[in-house]
Amino acid sequence: MPGEIQLEELTKAFGEHVAVAGIDVEMPPGEFFTLLGPSGCGKTTTLRMIAGFERPTSGRILLDGNDVANTPPHQRNVNTVFQSYALFPHLDVAKNVAFGLKYHKLGKEERAKRVGEALELVNLTEYAHRKADQLSGGQQQRVALARALVLRPRVLLLDEPLGALDAQLRKNLQVELKALQAELGITFVFVTHDQEEALTMSDRIAVMNKGLVEQAASPKAIYEEPETVFVADFLGVSNLLAAEAIGNEGAACAVRIGDRVFHCRQGELDARGEVKVMIRPERIGIEQHENAGEERLPGIVERSVFLGGSHEVHVRVLGGELLKTMVANDGRELGVSIEPGAAVSLHLPPEALRVLRPSESATEQAGIEEETLKVQAPDEPQPAPVPPGPPPV
Repeated sequence: MPGEIQLEELTKAFGEHVAVAGIDVEMPPGEFFTLLGPSGCGKTTTLRMIAGFERPTSGRILLDGNDVANTPPHQRNVNTVFQSYALFPHLDVAKNVAFGLKYHKLGKEERAKRVGEALELVNLTEYAHRKADQLSGGQQQRVALARALVLRPRVLLLDEPLGALDAQLRKNLQVELKALQAELGITFVFVTHDQEEALTMSDRIAVMNKGLVEQAASPKAIYEEPETVFVADFLGVSNLLAAEAIGNEGAACAVRIGDRVFHCRQGELDARGEVKVMIRPERIGIEQHENAGEERLPGIVERSVFLGGSHEVHVRVLGGELLKTMVANDGRELGVSIEPGAAVSLHLPPEALRVLRPSESATEQAGIEEETLKVQAPDEPQPAPVPPGPPPV
């Protein structure tokens, strides 16, 4: 199914402020692709350029091979669902969904059929004649989604559409949205700052920072194999330890953390000198303090947080670093106290340790000064969008 997007050296500047700094991204057709990053990183500006609401300063936006960088929004076969749903409160659900179709030359029966199919997709058939302002937040989100899907776009753009919903509803809709995308097979481009949303729904994620893409890969690869310190620190919970890479021993990079040597089997194994060593909390083993030996750091428990399915244990290790580890609440005896003040030993397996160059980031690799990347409002809250105008042709 068509719907392939390619961004080539895409740049957007607001005066002297660069919001998007020459990014290259490929979004294959039928993929659920997420732009993830903190406020001000350029993700919303990128989405708005794909939609046609912002014109690039330079670069190309290819939709199925055709450059649409200078094509008006209504002439692109893409549609957008905003965080602010912009429904007409005085119209019922069916008329809200049908609004864009008035610009298409469709008969009454065909229009009703298309509306019915869109409502069925989002499980709102029984609400067709209810006023929009009589719906819950989750139902309004579904109406906005149906209004976009009824136009049968090749690409659906979603600008943090779940941001206004409560936590439980967001979790439910994350699963439903991914299932809907898989059923339809069209390209979804999703913008969020929420890591869980990105990991739950995406086929691939592009992590953005200061106008550039730090890394684009599958959720598993982004989480387990971050390429930069920023990605490692931003996505999920990570422990980043200052270390010195001192050489190779077999297939591992030997690093010195404090006065102890550890062996890392992941990441930049040829690095030397100052580095960062990353390990995820769930990969750290917590043992009795007496279990000294290789690949271990002694420490004192500072805090133990009960999370239901697990405990998050904060341990201050030799050298002063604070490490977080996860202990599963699986009903088995742990064999070690995780109460504050308890002395423990942390096991850092070589296969879980990843070497990262401390200055390695997409921004610094591109030689871009931070001062030039202060974004002028693109990722700040936007004015509520007007209801959809003429649909794509």
